Amino acid sequence: MTEIIQKDGTWVFDGDALRLTPGRDKNVGLLRRELGELLVPLGALAGISFEQGKKAGRLRLRLRDGADPLLQATGGRVTEPHDPYQLLVEPDRYGVAEYVVDEVRNALLLEQVPSGPVDAYLLPGPSVPLSVSAGDGVASFDGERVRLEWKWQAEDSKSAAGPRTLPLADIVAVEWQPTVGLENGHLRFTVRAAPSKVPPKYDPNAVELWGFKRDPLMALVAAAVQARLPHPAARAALADARPDGEPAEPAPAPVPVPAAEDDHDALLRRLRELGELHRSGVLTDEEFTLAKQAVLKRM
Repeated sequence: MTEIIQKDGTWVFDGDALRLTPGRDKNVGLLRRELGELLVPLGALAGISFEQGKKAGRLRLRLRDGADPLLQATGGRVTEPHDPYQLLVEPDRYGVAEYVVDEVRNALLLEQVPSGPVDAYLLPGPSVPLSVSAGDGVASFDGERVRLEWKWQAEDSKSAAGPRTLPLADIVAVEWQPTVGLENGHLRFTVRAAPSKVPPKYDPNAVELWGFKRDPLMALVAAAVQARLPHPAARAALADARPDGEPAEPAPAPVPVPAAEDDHDALLRRLRELGELHRSGVLTDEEFTLAKQAVLKRM
C-alpha cells in the first residue's frame, strides 16, 4: 500500500484503487469537503503526474473520458482548490509524491489499463438527496426529480412562475458552468421537447451563479443528475441508429481476454512484451526499468 498524507488531503493506493480523502486545512475547497472521500478504481485512470513548484508541488490524476459524472457534467471546469483530483504536496514530501506516481504508473502498465474513453460511469457520483442554495435559486435532487426554487434576487419571470419540478425522465442533459471574469456561471437543465437558448438569468430551467463561495456546490447537483442519465456513449450509439428507426447493427462483441495467469510462464511473457514495447520506443528507459522491476517482484 502506498500513502501520502498532507494538510491538503491524503491519497492511498492499494494496487486496485486510489482513495482520496480531503484534508481539514482551511484552504481545502468547499466542493472537495462536501464530496468527502472518493474511491477511484484503477480502471478509471488515464494517467497521473507530479509537478514540483517553489512553494508546493501538485499531484494530478487524469481520468478516462466518461468515467466520472462530475467531470462529465462540469466539462472538466472544476479548478483548484475545488478539484478533487489534485493534491498540494509540501516540498519535504516530493520524494513520496514521485513514489506514488511510480506505483500507480506501474500498476497501469501491468494491468494494461487503456487510456481511452469508457462507455459507463466508473464512479457513482454524489449521494442523494441533496440540496444546494447559490446564485438566484435553490436546486434539490432526490434521485427522481429536480426541484428549483427561486430567491428574491431572481428575475421577475422566474419568481412569477414559481418553483419548478423536473422529473428525471424529462431531463436530457445537465451543465454546470463556473463564473469566469464578468460572465456569470450557471447550472442548467436541458428538458426534453423544451430546449431553451435564453440566458440562464431568464431560463426557468437554470440557476444563475454569480461567483460566490457556494457556487461550486451546484456541481454536486449536476453530477448527481448526470450519474443517473444515460451515459454519453449510449446516447451516441442511439444517434447512430438507422434513419428508418431500426437500431444500428451492433458492434462485434469484444473478444474476451483471459485473466492474467500469475504464474512463471505468464510473467516471462509479460517481460518479453515489455522488452518489445521498450525497443519500439513506447516505453522510456525509466518506465521500462520500473515495470520490469514490478514483474520481477511478482516472480
